[in-house]
Amino acid sequence: MSHWKLFLALFILHAHGDHIFTGAVVFREYIGANFDNVRFSDVPINPNIQVHFILSFAIDYTLGSSPTPTNGKFNIFWDSDNLSPSQVLSIKRQHSNVKVALSIGGDSVGSRSVDFTAFSIDSWVSNAVSSLTRVIKQYHLDGIDIDYEHFDASPTIFAQCIGRLVTTLKNNRVISFASIAPFDDGEVQRHYLALWRSHARVFDHVNFQFYAYDRGTTVAQFLRFFDEQASNYDGRKLLVSFSTDSSGGLKPDKGFFTACQNLKRKGKLNGIFVWSADDSKASGFRFERQSQALLANSYK
Repeated sequence: MSHWKLFLALFILHAHGDHIFTGAVVFREYIGANFDNVRFSDVPINPNIQVHFILSFAIDYTLGSSPTPTNGKFNIFWDSDNLSPSQVLSIKRQHSNVKVALSIGGDSVGSRSVDFTAFSIDSWVSNAVSSLTRVIKQYHLDGIDIDYEHFDASPTIFAQCIGRLVTTLKNNRVISFASIAPFDDGEVQRHYLALWRSHARVFDHVNFQFYAYDRGTTVAQFLRFFDEQASNYDGRKLLVSFSTDSSGGLKPDKGFFTACQNLKRKGKLNGIFVWSADDSKASGFRFERQSQALLANSYK
């Protein structure tokens, strides 16, 4: 019986032909922020693992040339021409192991930073629940990612706003999973750790931005960073990451997969996420394929 329990914990028989996909790991990729005409169908999809696309971004700022905060009324800022509701439905129908989420916040909008701004907790939550429910249903989405990186509110207010938003969306069955995307910055960590302390139970993944570390990061440093963040957050929910743009961290051709193999041997490799499909398109998604293959073999 214990053998069967272990088997079921690691593998889920999924209705995709005869494929069995590994339920314990996930590959995730941000898509649509750079308006590089990338489509879901451009990205390789291994049928044996969970794959999440994360639309980037929905932002509670006004549209137009001088964006200003809207107190939780979200607008779409991703490439909706190439990543439309019909295209979400299409990729999910073609690949039953694919789910699609949206990310809220991001670093910047236009020429200014995206600051988390709430006029009051109650009004922000009410507006956010209403506007995001509408977008999530319109686009046939499954989840949400929290990626605010600048703040015009205290950690306590941020934690209450985001925690109540995600809790409500889950309770209303609007979404089935949620993640946060912190990185190693004092102000960022203060806000996300406050959120984690009060609402960790409603989050399924931690998309920690390991590519925000220095560009010369070594394998040994990366593994140390992983352990540090595993102690800050739940190590079982912590995903590793790399970027295919010019940002830092441990690059996939500089030892990232060596670090992943180390984590895999220790049973710590829960998944990989990439920033971003837009940046990977020109090189043919080589490292996405490698990441997915590694994850598909993680528990064989």
